[in-house]
Amino acid sequence: MAEEKTVNPAEELKKAGEEVREGELESPDASESSSPTATTEGAQTEEKKDESPTADVSSLEAELQAAKDKAAESYELYIRAAAEMENTRRRCAQDVMEARLFGIESFAKNLIPVIDSLEKALEAASQADEATRKGLEVTMRQLNHALEVSGMKAICPEKEKFDPTTSQAIATVPADAEHPAGTVVVVFQRGWTLNDRVLRAAMVSVAG
Repeated sequence: MAEEKTVNPAEELKKAGEEVREGELESPDASESSSPTATTEGAQTEEKKDESPTADVSSLEAELQAAKDKAAESYELYIRAAAEMENTRRRCAQDVMEARLFGIESFAKNLIPVIDSLEKALEAASQADEATRKGLEVTMRQLNHALEVSGMKAICPEKEKFDPTTSQAIATVPADAEHPAGTVVVVFQRGWTLNDRVLRAAMVSVAG
């Protein structure tokens, strides 16, 4: 017959107390061993949370700067195009104005010798009969009126200060009280302008 094992309650209670104390001693170590890992993971999570908004802001700022640069480039191109269009408009307007003012320039130049001949005929008409002379005078008045309304004007600077832009000096005469130095003395041939553009300079003598 097997021998029955006797259990001492006092020893069992002592063992249980020792086991509880050993468990309490081990639990801080486990807590400490798991704590760094949890702390590291939490720190990484916080860093990710902190980094994400910063990256988004930097990206948006870069896109905004690129958009500003593109807008500035487009505005500069617009300004250049507008300036070129304005220059083209002005050139076209200038061309139209010159065509309107000087479209008959070639015709006017060809007409000047005819005017000279008519003036010479009028000078010689003093020896002709009255009807011929009056006819030439009427014709000359009508021609002068037509020239004037067309923008042509005669250059006849007698007793005026010599202007090299509208007159050509072909002779020099001594100055006197009536004709100071630099004054036109005689006009040998009238000059002509078309809307202030010289078609032919006047041929004159100048006091010197």
